[in-house]
Amino acid sequence: MADKRPNVLIACDERVRHSYLPPEQLVRLDQFADWSWFACEGGGIYSVSEDSGVKDRLKVQLECVDGLVVCHGAPRIDAELMERAPRLKFIGELEGDRFAARIDLEAAWARSIRTVDTTNGSSYPVAEWALALTLIAMRNAGKLFRRLIAGDTSKDMAEIDRMGGVLTGKRVGLIGCGHMGRRLINLLRPFNGEIWVYDPYLPREMAEALDFLQTSLEKVLSECDAIVCLAPLTPQTEGMIGRREMDMISPGTALVNVSRGPIIDSAALIERLKRGDITAGLDVFDPEPIPPDSEILQLPNVFLTPHFSGRTGAEYPQFFQLMVDDLDRFFSGHETYYDLTPRSRANRQGEG
Repeated sequence: MADKRPNVLIACDERVRHSYLPPEQLVRLDQFADWSWFACEGGGIYSVSEDSGVKDRLKVQLECVDGLVVCHGAPRIDAELMERAPRLKFIGELEGDRFAARIDLEAAWARSIRTVDTTNGSSYPVAEWALALTLIAMRNAGKLFRRLIAGDTSKDMAEIDRMGGVLTGKRVGLIGCGHMGRRLINLLRPFNGEIWVYDPYLPREMAEALDFLQTSLEKVLSECDAIVCLAPLTPQTEGMIGRREMDMISPGTALVNVSRGPIIDSAALIERLKRGDITAGLDVFDPEPIPPDSEILQLPNVFLTPHFSGRTGAEYPQFFQLMVDDLDRFFSGHETYYDLTPRSRANRQGEG
């Protein structure tokens, strides 16, 4: 494929066209491909456009397309559409929150079409905030901040002495180790501690490659100084950490959740935190937004943020940059990074 310029079609609504596609990344794409925008509307992050007219127009456009990128507003790219695209070798989903609603994966795989998903572009800033929340929770800085804004600016040395202290040399347990977890592992390296991981979907060789200990959920919960929940929300992970699991957590542990609130049972979480012997840093909670009368807002051993960690303040999210990276790799004859495979689909959908 490296000997000819591929045709790449980007199918999305106008909002995505203007807020997800940085001009400098379009310039990069233009260096190795001829590209065009297929305007469509309807559908959102989890849903697809059901407009039959859009699908009919897309059929005509696909006849000379080598690579297709879809996002909000695009119809589902099914076998019928793929049959109209004899040159199609690459389908990429910019942002589908990890569930590939806009791609018939079985149909694509049957035709040897590479399927890629760069929704992990939001995972990298979340990993940074997971590190920050771990540092905050280990020192119970939320409680000290509450004292300060309440007007008490004195030092409570007894409270400071009860804190878990520094992260350096400590054992951190990760629940889930996808893109977010692997980025967090890199961020944790300078702290020279142990990293334990629970993720039943990981290939065994990854533990050696990234130098972590792969273990059970029970071991992560009961034997780590800090626990970071990074698992996707699936039928298998919803409510995965309930009262039994919360009781496994040792006193002095810092618990961080940056994935999805429903993975941890909220009543069990509040009940455990009210004992006062662990701390928590939470970017997510169930429900969201947090009800103003929720007890979680008043607990002194909790630091809360409003599910914002995927936002960076940048003008554009990172999704399209990663997609251009993979388009470049693929059409230059290299392997892609962000493949949607049977294994990744099973992980994201909670399948066996």
